[in-house]
Amino acid sequence: MGEAWKVVLTTGNPAQAEILRGLLEAQGIPAAVWQEAAARALGLTVGPFGELRVAVPAGHYAAAQAVVQAFLRGDFADGAEP
Repeated sequence: MGEAWKVVLTTGNPAQAEILRGLLEAQGIPAAVWQEAAARALGLTVGPFGELRVAVPAGHYAAAQAVVQAFLRGDFADGAEP
């Protein structure tokens, strides 16, 4: 059985979710963006249906949290790694 995944960020911004996913993967942390299947199928983008969750395997959660905090502070804005 696979490792459990934990959500490191919930956002309503699809671009932010995908950028963070890519950033986590660039740091060697597996990541995925999840959204309610019905929301995706119906194109719903508001409320709980519009939420996207960026998740990582539980064993990478602490490292991912550090990357998320650096991302939210803007530490990656100039392309530099923290």
